[in-house]
Amino acid sequence: MATEIKAPTFPESVAEGTVAAWHKKPGDSVERDELIVEIETDKVVLEVVAPEAGTLTDVMAEEGETVESEQVLGKIGEGSASGDSGKKEEKSSDEPKAEKSDQQDEKKDAKQEEKQASSGGKQHDVKAPSFPESIQEGTVATWHKKVGEAVKRDEVLADIETDKVVLEVVAPADGALAEIKAEEGSQVESEAILAVFTEGGGSDVATAADKEPAASADDGASDEKMGDKIVAPAARKLIAEHDLDVAKIEGTGKGGRVLKEDVQKAVKDGSAKKGAAKPAAPAKSAAAPVAEGERTEKRVPMTRLRQTIAKRLVQAQQTAAMLTTYNEVDMTEIMALRAQYKDTFLKAHDIKLGFMGFFVKAASEALKRFPDVNASIDGTDIVYHGYQDIGVAVSTDRGLVVPVLRDTDNMKIADVERTIVDFGKRGRDGKLGMDDMIGGTFTITNGGTFGSLMSTPIINPPQTAILGMHKIQDRPMAINGKVEIRPMMYLALSYDHRMIDGKDAVRFLVTIKELLEDPARLLLDV
Repeated sequence: MATEIKAPTFPESVAEGTVAAWHKKPGDSVERDELIVEIETDKVVLEVVAPEAGTLTDVMAEEGETVESEQVLGKIGEGSASGDSGKKEEKSSDEPKAEKSDQQDEKKDAKQEEKQASSGGKQHDVKAPSFPESIQEGTVATWHKKVGEAVKRDEVLADIETDKVVLEVVAPADGALAEIKAEEGSQVESEAILAVFTEGGGSDVATAADKEPAASADDGASDEKMGDKIVAPAARKLIAEHDLDVAKIEGTGKGGRVLKEDVQKAVKDGSAKKGAAKPAAPAKSAAAPVAEGERTEKRVPMTRLRQTIAKRLVQAQQTAAMLTTYNEVDMTEIMALRAQYKDTFLKAHDIKLGFMGFFVKAASEALKRFPDVNASIDGTDIVYHGYQDIGVAVSTDRGLVVPVLRDTDNMKIADVERTIVDFGKRGRDGKLGMDDMIGGTFTITNGGTFGSLMSTPIINPPQTAILGMHKIQDRPMAINGKVEIRPMMYLALSYDHRMIDGKDAVRFLVTIKELLEDPARLLLDV
């Protein structure tokens, strides 16, 4: 009996989606919970997995088609793919034009089987993930494994950096990398082949991988010594073609063997040309006059995340009527409350009590009182949100990201602090996903952690406002006719004047100031 493959249940705000990519074709065998198809909505890409093991028999919604919530996308039948494959071959044999193609396929299969037999295990193509339509390509950021190094199933092989998130590529089975086809820093498209993976033990695969380039390039020729280095035949051929100095090429193969990939990298860098002074010579300008001391320069490509940040910030300044209003808050009561309960809070919740929890709760309350600040602009429409999803800016090595706290009005301060710590850790490790960063009705950024005394934050479209926190600094203040030293913080609220009037922006910021200076207001809702 056939099992239906249905689209996920879309949220109320999502009316329909688009079939982005089918990962299986009719006749392919599938396992239970294996990824079959991806549905792209206007907010996120949803994965559809196999409800049962079997064979994909029908595809009822082709790639690019628009589908609704819970629509039937295809069907899974019982049995393996072998029977269907037989039917395909039988069908294709009836078509005279396909005979040549079939013969070529048989030759390819024979070569593949011969290759697998020599390497001692089944081989797989390691592919890049399927990118959403909004992402055209990615960059190979890091290879975590080398050729021949043993890995376990689902262990991370490489990281692909896009303009939004870092995607992980995992091992399809236990085994090792036989060949890397996309080096670090190279641009790859959706589902591009990154490497060849061989099932089996790492040591066996390493031996096969080292021998494989030689066999494929020179019909079984063996490695040869050039100088004091062992060079694979395919690499030797490239060295001769480009007239390179083998002593300047670093070998990454077993025992320091120079592989074809090593030579290709050297050709690209231009670091192994004969007569070149040093591999690092391109870092300096030969024509530049020599001055006292080192005057080095380093040119690196801008990451996709940094390019996207720059594009969005410029877009925000060009499209929004952005103004900023300032105020200052006396942090005496918050700091006293924190000092009094920090040890008890740590024991009860296993998390430190910081300042961000108070600011998030104060902002949530203020957003309820001023719905215009919690709204967003969509073309010529204004979207009023009946919930508070607050984005918290997190600085990472790759740039600024803004993961979102959901339904902050229902969160406790401990939940806020715990989630923010988790965001920071995952942001630094590159583990934040699309679901963590989409949406958001308001943003808080804290430049005070880096010592900023005052700044003008830039709105995160399509939101209409952003709150900037700054450094807490002791300053003399006039309190009841007397001068007292108080811990003060400047607050900045940047807002889109197309949506928010100046009066409401000022009142919103004053509300946050009052809630923070008298934290009891947060409990009493006054």
